[in-house]
Amino acid sequence: MTRNRLLIMACIAGVAAGAAVVAYRARVSPAAKHAAHAARFYCPMHPTYASDKPGDCPICNMRLVPMEAQAPAEVPAMSTSGRRVCLLHKCKMASCVMELPHKPGEKVTCPICGEHVFEAGETASGPPLFYRHPMHPEVTSPVPKKDEMGMDYVPVYAEERAPALAGVEGQASVLLSEERRQMIGLRSEPVRRRDLAATVRATGKVAYDPDLYNALSEHREAVQAREAVKDSPYPDAAERAEALVAASALRLLQLGLTEAQVSESAKTAAPTSLLIGGGSVWVYAQIYEYEIGLVKPGQAADITAAAYPGRSFRGTVRSLDPIVSAETRTLRVRIEVPDPERVLKLEMFVNAGIKASLGRRLALPEDALLDTGERQLAFVDLGQGRIEPRVVRVGRKAEGYHELLSGVKEGEKVVTAANFLIDSESKLKAAISK
Repeated sequence: MTRNRLLIMACIAGVAAGAAVVAYRARVSPAAKHAAHAARFYCPMHPTYASDKPGDCPICNMRLVPMEAQAPAEVPAMSTSGRRVCLLHKCKMASCVMELPHKPGEKVTCPICGEHVFEAGETASGPPLFYRHPMHPEVTSPVPKKDEMGMDYVPVYAEERAPALAGVEGQASVLLSEERRQMIGLRSEPVRRRDLAATVRATGKVAYDPDLYNALSEHREAVQAREAVKDSPYPDAAERAEALVAASALRLLQLGLTEAQVSESAKTAAPTSLLIGGGSVWVYAQIYEYEIGLVKPGQAADITAAAYPGRSFRGTVRSLDPIVSAETRTLRVRIEVPDPERVLKLEMFVNAGIKASLGRRLALPEDALLDTGERQLAFVDLGQGRIEPRVVRVGRKAEGYHELLSGVKEGEKVVTAANFLIDSESKLKAAISK
C-alpha cells in the first residue's frame, strides 16, 4: 500500500514538472530566439559571411564580431510622392515635409532643412524607376537589394534621369541644395566683357652681333656708293651699285630688321652697342611659335636679369625675325633697351615679359574651364540649385581669363570652384540615365 502511494505521488510530481517546463519555454521562447539571433557572428570586411559561433573569417582570417540584435523594422507608410529621400538634405525621414511633389511657390518648413519655397522645376514622378549598384551605376536591379559588400542599392527616380538631357554627350545637369553647395565649396561668377591682356614671357640674351653690325655697315656703304655713281656716264656702274644696295637690304631683312629700319640704317652709322654694349642695347628674346600672333613692333617689354635682382629695364619691341627656327620652333624678337649706366653686358642672359593687349572681349574665368583634350567644358549656374554643362570655345589666354568665343552668354554665371566634383556627379548621372 505504501509503495503504491509513493508511485502515484512520483507520477503526479513528474507531470507537474513537465507542465512547468512547457509553460516556461512557451513564455521565454521569443526572447530565446532573439538571443540566439543576437549570438550570430559576421566578418566586418565581408558582411555577407555569417556564422553561428565565434571564430575567424575563412576569406581574410579576420576575427568575427557578434551581430547586434535588431528589432523588426516597421515599414512606414508611403508618402504621396512614393519616395523616401528628402530633396534638400537627402535624409530618409518617414513622411518628410520636404519630399516631392509640391506646388510651385509653396513654402515648407522642415526642422532640418529650414524654410524652403519650391520652384517650378522641383517635381517628382512617383516611385523609383529602378535601383543601381552604389559603386557601379551600370549595374541595375528592378527591386531593392544589397551588393556584395552589403551596401544597399541606390534608388533612381524619374526626376534624377531627366537632367541627363543636357545636350552634352556623357554629361548631365546636376541639382544641388544650398547645403551641398556650401559643403563642397561651390562658387560661381558671371561672364562679362573685360579688357584682356596677356604677358608673353621669354628667355633671351643681350645681343653681341658682329654679323648684323657688318651687314648694317655694308648697306650704308652701298647706299653711299650708289649716290656717288648716280650721275656716272657709265650705265653699268649705276646698275652694279643698285644691285649691291638691293642685296645688302635683303640681307638685313633676313636678319630680322623691318623695311623702315633698313631705310633708317642707310642714313646712320651701325650701332656700336652691337659690339661693345652701352647706350641702347639689343635684347634677343625667343618666343614660341603659338605666341607669334601676340607680339608686334612697338609693344613694351620688361627686362630682368639675375645679376640685378629686384630691378627691371624698360624696352620696346622693334622687330621680329621673318624665319622660325626649325629646331626649337621659336621666333627671335629684337627689343631695344636703353642702358645709360652700361650695366647690361653683352651675351648676358635675361628674361623678357612682353605686354600684349587683347582688347575688350567676353572673358571666361580661367578656373571655370575644364579642358579634356577633346573638348572644352564649363558648368553654368542656372540658379535654384541647377548646374548645366556646356561645351565652350575659347581663344587667347589672358591673365586669369580666356577669351570666350561661344558656349556661354554674357551675364550667365559659370562655376569657378568645385568643378571637378560637379563634373564627376554630372558624368555619374549621365551614366545612370543610360
